[in-house]
Amino acid sequence: MNASDLFIKALENEGVEYIFGIPGEENLDLLEALRKSDKIKLILTRHEQGAGFMAATYGRLTGKVGVCVSTLGPGATNFATAAAYAQLGAMPMLMITGQKPIKKSKQGRFQIIDIVRMMRPMTKFAKQIVNGNNVPSVVREAFKIATTERPGAVHIEFPEDISAEEDVENNIYPVRDFHYPQPHKKAIADAVKMIEKAQRPLLCIGNAANRDDISAALTDFVNETGIPFFSTQMGKGVVDENHKLCLSTAALSKDDFIHCAIERADLIINVGHDVIEKPPFFMENEEGATKVIHVNFFPSEVDDTYFPQLDVVGDISSSIEKITNDISKQEHWDFDYYVRLADEIRTRLSKYFGDTRFPILPQRAVRTIRQTLTSDDDIVTLDNGVYKIWFARNYRCAKPNTLLLDNALATMGAGLPSGMAAKMVNPNSKVVAVCGDGGFMMNDQEMETAVRLGLDLTVIILNDNAYGMIKWKQTGMGFDTFGLDLQNPDFVKFAESFGAKGYRPESCEEFEETLEKCVNSKGVHLIDLAVDYSLNHKILNDLLANKTCMI
Repeated sequence: MNASDLFIKALENEGVEYIFGIPGEENLDLLEALRKSDKIKLILTRHEQGAGFMAATYGRLTGKVGVCVSTLGPGATNFATAAAYAQLGAMPMLMITGQKPIKKSKQGRFQIIDIVRMMRPMTKFAKQIVNGNNVPSVVREAFKIATTERPGAVHIEFPEDISAEEDVENNIYPVRDFHYPQPHKKAIADAVKMIEKAQRPLLCIGNAANRDDISAALTDFVNETGIPFFSTQMGKGVVDENHKLCLSTAALSKDDFIHCAIERADLIINVGHDVIEKPPFFMENEEGATKVIHVNFFPSEVDDTYFPQLDVVGDISSSIEKITNDISKQEHWDFDYYVRLADEIRTRLSKYFGDTRFPILPQRAVRTIRQTLTSDDDIVTLDNGVYKIWFARNYRCAKPNTLLLDNALATMGAGLPSGMAAKMVNPNSKVVAVCGDGGFMMNDQEMETAVRLGLDLTVIILNDNAYGMIKWKQTGMGFDTFGLDLQNPDFVKFAESFGAKGYRPESCEEFEETLEKCVNSKGVHLIDLAVDYSLNHKILNDLLANKTCMI
């Protein structure tokens, strides 16, 4: 057994199913060991960034560590965006990168940069293996760090000469379950007291609530107390958004319809949120301002937008269960405004659901996708663009992680690779990857990977021939439109060149028919959908900023 054999055995011991990436000559010993594995499958991609996004999404959906591999130098630097994506989004991911021999090399500084040092600010752990006998302990430590709260990215550099070391010790470490501390009794008592004393408490659900068992605990809390709720963008679906007590999603940080409720609340129970996700609301540091209880695995990080009055730290599920068991409904709680507001928000958000203009409005596109994906387990993955706001506001999720969007790094290029990983993890679910034309072309080469893997996947390109998000911001700041228009290829022919099927609907009705056909057919399908963003400024800037809170 050499060190590469031992590395693969250590990964098998951790339950690894896939390794995504592009090996290079510095990984050839590792690649040979992987060839002999009957437990781990190599998923060869066309770019390391796509591999990193796939690994991160695997981690997000399974709670296990997604693994990706690259060679040294440019292969490793291509992981940088994916590392930040996983780290900020709390997705467990391991990056394995190669390196030239470290004991003796005759190539000077050719291709050599300090990848470990580059990775340290973007990961929870980055280490070079300098002795083959250390492989099992380094791998076990990396996996433990990647999966414990907050989950995130870790990195191991495996030099070429170390990977070839012979006669290493087969000392694999067993995987042990990790249990989080229980919340302190006084913190639970203080939280119960604050909630019972409040007049209009409101529940906010964030990204860290997308963990095992937390959905059931929060649903019980809502049903037992009758306290209405809303979510951050990455907390969607933790409690069924079709619930009568669901107000909406905080797609913006201020001025949206949901902020009418937030402004009325005297206490927000903020479960699973931290300041890495774009703020769902801004706290105010003045007398009589809304108070916040922070419920999470880790203490709150104080900044100008977020400084909770109470931290309940520990296993979130246990915290919520204990609060639910100890709390009593209060006669002075007043949820009448929230209940009326919930109906009003649904009415206002649905205004353009039936609009027939074409190019299609994003609201109509979102509605069509939601109506077509009839199962609660079906999944939509998003790239990053202005349409993300419309999905956050209008796409109601019944289960966690069925709308995969990025509200942490908010990177472009992740929509297609994320959709591919989602389909691999959930082969019985229908998966639709929604991308802007700009974001799609940042990793469009992975269409070949999707076809080669035989995935059943539908890709929708919302095509406005521009970087639409920045155009919207440009207009909102009073600038003339400049420097953001694109000239796109023929996406239908592009899809067909990879062996996928391409479509270009010319009406809303044709889009509905095409989407229905695609999600119920085998293979990779691409829909080039012309989108009309002309109402973005009118609605998201003018209307919302000048709204008066309803009813």
